[in-house]
Amino acid sequence: MRQVFAYGGIAASVILIAFGIGAIVIGINGRSEVRDAIAEQNIAATPDAPELSNGELKAGQPIKNGSEAKAFANVMEHHALEATGGKRYAEMGRFLTADGKETNDENQAAKDAKTGQPVENGLRNLWVTETALSTALNTSYFAEQVAVFSIVMGIAMVFTGIGFLVLTLGGALGLVKVPGRKQKLEASAAT
Repeated sequence: MRQVFAYGGIAASVILIAFGIGAIVIGINGRSEVRDAIAEQNIAATPDAPELSNGELKAGQPIKNGSEAKAFANVMEHHALEATGGKRYAEMGRFLTADGKETNDENQAAKDAKTGQPVENGLRNLWVTETALSTALNTSYFAEQVAVFSIVMGIAMVFTGIGFLVLTLGGALGLVKVPGRKQKLEASAAT
């Protein structure tokens, strides 16, 4: 019966170590892929980014990782709020009247001379674009954090597997003779 437990302990250890190594590899690949995808966008921090990001970004700095992407998403939100006078998407009318005021009523909206359709509120559309871009940047941050978590969990699994293996082979199941307390006392008394 002891051998069954010993082989089970060894198998569990090997599985933990293998899954841990797999988690580390997946985490490293995921982190690298996120960073490559961000770098491909060629995003650079705006001149006011240092002030708006509390020094996290420098003017003209290329955005290369999740933390920088998150900081830049906050800069973009600030710019969108600045452009809309502090209004968010849901706080603005869908259309513009002939005198440039916002409205949700198509009948009150100015009509486009070419299409005859109501004139859309361009600032409201700006929020759609800003939301899409900042969501992508924030998702990059989240994805990078998940990759780091995978690496940390992989390392923990590897060490746990090694620990189980040491316990299994090192005497927890009696596979290796470990001098008992009585034998140690006898040995020290003889010297």
